[in-house]
Amino acid sequence: METTTHGGATTLPQRITTTLIDRLTGMVVAGTAGQSRAPYEMIEVYTGAVVGELPQSSPEDVAAAAERARAAQREWASRSVKSRLEVFARAHELLLAELDTIADLIQIGCGKTRRMAIEESCDPVMVISHYLKHAERILKPIRRGGAMPVISSSAEHHRPKGLVAVIAPWNFPFAISISDSVPALIAGNGVVLKPDNKTALCTLYGVELLRRAGLPRDLIQVVCGAGPDVGPTLIDNSDYVMFTGSTATGRTIGERAGRNLIGCSLELGGKNPMLVLEDANLDDVIPGAIFAVFGNSGQACMHIERIYVHDRVHDEFVRRFVSAAEQLGATAGASYTADPEFGSLVSVEHMKRVAAHVDDAVAKGATVLTGGKARPDIGPAFYEPTILTGVTAEMDHATVETFGPVVTIYRYTDENEAVRQANATTYGLNASIWSTDLARAERMADRLEAGNVNINDGFVATYSAKTTPSGGIKQSGVGTRHGDAGLLKYTDTINVGVQKKQVLSARSAMPFDKQLKSTLMTLRLSRRLRIR
Repeated sequence: METTTHGGATTLPQRITTTLIDRLTGMVVAGTAGQSRAPYEMIEVYTGAVVGELPQSSPEDVAAAAERARAAQREWASRSVKSRLEVFARAHELLLAELDTIADLIQIGCGKTRRMAIEESCDPVMVISHYLKHAERILKPIRRGGAMPVISSSAEHHRPKGLVAVIAPWNFPFAISISDSVPALIAGNGVVLKPDNKTALCTLYGVELLRRAGLPRDLIQVVCGAGPDVGPTLIDNSDYVMFTGSTATGRTIGERAGRNLIGCSLELGGKNPMLVLEDANLDDVIPGAIFAVFGNSGQACMHIERIYVHDRVHDEFVRRFVSAAEQLGATAGASYTADPEFGSLVSVEHMKRVAAHVDDAVAKGATVLTGGKARPDIGPAFYEPTILTGVTAEMDHATVETFGPVVTIYRYTDENEAVRQANATTYGLNASIWSTDLARAERMADRLEAGNVNINDGFVATYSAKTTPSGGIKQSGVGTRHGDAGLLKYTDTINVGVQKKQVLSARSAMPFDKQLKSTLMTLRLSRRLRIR
């Protein structure tokens, strides 16, 4: 495996050939109408060098992709769940076999470290494994009691919605695009997938592997383009939307889905807090906090941007945390090897947004304990792990999601005040508590306003638990992924009722007074006998 260094010609891993890139970009639905749009130049983040051109889809291309996926979906939905799962059993092994190539393609578009790219590559494998075990149970019709025992019954059936639009972000482009598509497909739907332009290569390779595993070719379509160009048509031609990204874009998608009377699941932004209690074991907290803040260079919806540390351990925490951040920063590198432990931001544009938050805070009186500078000597989009103190409400970083390797530390003495400050945000995606008293930490967890609360962990404990639904509250989203709910959201619930004898309809031959007396007696008896 070769290493890329900034300043020279791009040197991609030997697995990544021009032939592979051309084959992948050729999968994008972009016909005659789409050819009039200038292609997007994909770059290798480490160097800024162009690695290929990505076709851009037109609204007409999106509509055509949706039509093809719908046609294929009808046959796919007619298969048994067991038959559909056989495809994903093969996909599970293919994804594992191609892990290195997947990681290469992730790194090209994201600039993240090799270790993080490998971990991301494993996420769809975990999701597939979970649903291979549980999907038949989840989707199986459930017989339930009717209004009258024995005489009537009802059954809960789950039918695929039809066509699902999956709009994936750039920060975990492979994990989210494939892991969100898989349950939609298992449920019997077709998918039109829109990756971010910057990171489309790994997503396209994932789709190729699904097709290689036996997924009908037309069942999953890929369209590319800027959100405003292709998003409206994509939503208008879908029966459900799965989106991961910013809160602002999520509102736009939710509004359009609402006008179309279709459902949507939105995982949006966060300004996630961590609370370090006075009894926390700092030997565990420091490495946990380093990953929670700086993993993926801070480009994770659930990463920590605010740390509240009890006065008794504050100074020692700060000393050790700053030292660990500086050690992490010293490992930064632009490489396809596992040596660097800290990677690049996704683009120069995004790096400038992160830097602007830090510069704004410093100009208004915040203190930089470490970091706070771009590192063009390593790569065009590198930015140092940064720790701030003295951040106040008028600073952008205090309330707005920075989405980079920047965190603020706050001192507290009163637990109630720490909880109040942690909840003082419009977001509610993730929170973290560190304490050796688990019972106390669980009581605090009940008071935190977040869809995910991790005890003695930053965010991995909740997100990696594929059996449990994960999502945001407040302005951090609507709906969940993972667990039973993460599969059922892609279905319509159908109630099939059966009445063996006509006892529920009005009996015209019976006087109304007698009918009312009979009804009341039946209701009281049913309650007394706990029939319902």
